[in-house]
Amino acid sequence: MCINYFCKVLIINTLKYKLMIFKLVLSLTYPKKMESSQAEYVVLVDKEGKPIGSEEKIAAHQKGLLHKAFSVLLYNSQGQILLQQRAFHKYHTPGLWSNSCCSHPRVEENLETAVHRRLKEELGITDVVVEEKFSFVYKFLDEPTQLWEHEHDTVFTGNYDGEIPFNKEEVNAIKWLSVKDLQEWINQEPEVFTFWFKEFLPKMIG
Repeated sequence: MCINYFCKVLIINTLKYKLMIFKLVLSLTYPKKMESSQAEYVVLVDKEGKPIGSEEKIAAHQKGLLHKAFSVLLYNSQGQILLQQRAFHKYHTPGLWSNSCCSHPRVEENLETAVHRRLKEELGITDVVVEEKFSFVYKFLDEPTQLWEHEHDTVFTGNYDGEIPFNKEEVNAIKWLSVKDLQEWINQEPEVFTFWFKEFLPKMIG
């Protein structure tokens, strides 16, 4: 009986020790993943782009709520347009080709500040001057994910010829294309491009 008792105590203590070690390793290994899972919020707007509230990002896309967004189109000195292929683990439209950069401003964040923040986060670009062009509203359902893109999107442009150390967590690939080559590609394979890019591009290139 005594031996069995001490065996049980030893087993219990060993399990407690292993559990303690596991929790320690988990806390040291995944802190960044835990931080990145914190909720992000988008700015809800009316059709004129006036803020009317906020909503958690994924929830806003599930409900199809109109929210603020921006799209950036960068040109080089040869007149080529910078495209990015969205990372394959993006929560919507993964792996599709799109404009140079796009995202949402944070609550109470200035729109141009948000543009520069995302240019740095996605493409590693910090030294570009951007200019606001126009805004438009669009809505479409991303069938594979069943998430709605319903956005009041403001388009910015800029000129850039420097290095692009893009973030592979955000962007899978980049390429510069002439307007002619881009139009031909979209005509041949429209399904590989994001909806919003195809919506606003004609206004930019005539």
